[in-house]
Amino acid sequence: MIMLNHSIAKKAIAGILAAILVAIGAILGWTLTQPAGNSGELQSITIKPGTPTKAIAEELEMQGLIKNSLVFRVAAKLHGVENSLKAGEYAISANMPVRQMLMIISQGQTAYQQFTIPEGYTVDQVAILLAEKKLANPEKFKEIAKDFAPFSYMTSQPNSRYRAEGFIFPDTYRVAKGITEEELLTMMVKQFDAKMTPDLRQRAAEMGLTLREVVILASLVEKEAKISEDRPVIAGVFANRIKHAMPLQSCATIQYILGYPKPELTIQDTQIISPYNTYQNMGLPPGPISNPGSAAIKAVLFADETEYLYFVADKQGKHHFSRTYEEHLAAIDQVQI
Repeated sequence: MIMLNHSIAKKAIAGILAAILVAIGAILGWTLTQPAGNSGELQSITIKPGTPTKAIAEELEMQGLIKNSLVFRVAAKLHGVENSLKAGEYAISANMPVRQMLMIISQGQTAYQQFTIPEGYTVDQVAILLAEKKLANPEKFKEIAKDFAPFSYMTSQPNSRYRAEGFIFPDTYRVAKGITEEELLTMMVKQFDAKMTPDLRQRAAEMGLTLREVVILASLVEKEAKISEDRPVIAGVFANRIKHAMPLQSCATIQYILGYPKPELTIQDTQIISPYNTYQNMGLPPGPISNPGSAAIKAVLFADETEYLYFVADKQGKHHFSRTYEEHLAAIDQVQI
């Protein structure tokens, strides 16, 4: 009887312990699914490379994003991600369950994404870049860009392609995921507005140019120049041709019409009927043909004073400048050698 009672007692104790463990597991499981608070406000947390899980958990607890750092560490271990939490900057809120936080950090779902718009990109090219980064629907981006003009100087002629063309400032941007196409455009044209300092605006006024005219000319310079030192000289050539009532005859405007950079244009190309064709139409095209950077804009505002009226690029992209058409023809022969 004594032996039987002892066996029963052991079983009873084992059952109690099992029940306790189940209860602890249930409590722990419940804890893992319960957020630390009700606030959905996103807080930024930066995890540097090599940061241990313990330090990450303590930082989350200190910011009030989790209830207990130990629970976070146990959860990380149970989910098999203890050693795979990735460095980066994350947006975490107190109403996120620990499981969700672990998924975000272990999968490297950083809060922000960085992208760079190169100088001279068109609206079409920017749309493709943003689509590749999974930040925008390219067709929606282009549709909004057609009439997007939050600043008065972005007025356009009826036959211009995009009112936003030329004012999307080439730069490196850091954006939150989920940003809309309109928010992207707003951010980029605001950057242009900020880069156009009072001094630059004053210089444009002194030259008798509107900001839009400056940007149109800068967009031509941006697409024509392959070497930085050529920019102010090319800008000077365009200024001289306008002064002498000569068509600008910019190959870059034909390429804009075609939609791709054709290395060598034909006579037929220069005869395409389009308001952007500066071989057939006098003066500036109806809008910018690219989004120029600061260097191209400053090249227009501080163009070289020169007597040149023509230029042609050699195979290395270096431009050769001429005063007369005869000199220009000789330069063309020279660069083709």
